[in-house]
Amino acid sequence: MVSRLAAIDCGTNSIRLLIADADDGKLRDVHRETRIVRLGQGVDATGQFASDALDRTRAALADYATLLRTHSVERVRMVATSAARDVANRDVFFAMTADVLGAVLPGAVAEVITGAAEAELSFRGAVGELDSARGPFVVVDLGGGSTEIVVGGGPSGDGVVASHSADIGCVRLTERCLHSDPPTPREVTAARRVVRERLDVALRVVPVEGARTWVGLAGTMTTLSALAHNMTTRPFTFRASPATTYWRFASG
Repeated sequence: MVSRLAAIDCGTNSIRLLIADADDGKLRDVHRETRIVRLGQGVDATGQFASDALDRTRAALADYATLLRTHSVERVRMVATSAARDVANRDVFFAMTADVLGAVLPGAVAEVITGAAEAELSFRGAVGELDSARGPFVVVDLGGGSTEIVVGGGPSGDGVVASHSADIGCVRLTERCLHSDPPTPREVTAARRVVRERLDVALRVVPVEGARTWVGLAGTMTTLSALAHNMTTRPFTFRASPATTYWRFASG
C-alpha cells in the first residue's frame, strides 16, 4: 500500500521539504523544495532565535503546510538541527511549528535531533542508493551551524562506523569571523584557524583514511562544485533540487 509522507529539515540556514510516496520500502519523490530562512541568524552570539528569523521560518513553513494539504500528505516528520540545539528560546520555535503544522496534521510538531542522529540520517540519505562497492564512504554535511563527518558503508554493507558533529558551519563561521565583504586576510586566517581546530578534533574521532568515496551534502558543497566547474548560472532550480555532490579518490 502506498503512503504519502513528508519530511521537513529545518537547519541553521535553510528549511527543506520532501514529499514522497512510500511503497514497499522505496520512495518516489513527489515534491522537493528548499528555502533560505537563516533561522540561526545571530544565534552564535546571542543564544536566542531572532524574531525576524522566526518570522521568515514561519512564512516558509506555512507555505510548506499548504503543500502538505495540497498533496494529501498522511504523515510528516520535521527535524531541527544545530541552531535549535543551542538556543534558550526554542520553546517559541516549537510552539510555532505545532501551530502551523498542526493545522494540517493534528499533533505534528518539530523535534530537535542530536548531532549524532543528524550524522546518521545524512549518511543514510547520501549513500542509500549508491553502489556499495564504491565504499567505504565519508559523508560531509556542511550546514549553517554544524558540520557532520561520517564514515561507513562498503562492500560488506556496514552502516555508520564513526561520526562527529563539529560546531562549525557557513552561518556560524561567517558571523564569528568574516565581518567584511569581501573578508580581509586577517578574517580569513581567523576562520581557517577555527575550522582547523574543529576538524582536528573530528578527524581524531572519524577514521577517514580508508574511504574510497567522499560525499558532500548541502548548499555550500553545491556552490563549491559549481565554482569548480566554472558555472556562471545555477544548473538547477534551487527550490526543487537536492543539493548533493560526490567526489571519488583518484586512487579508488
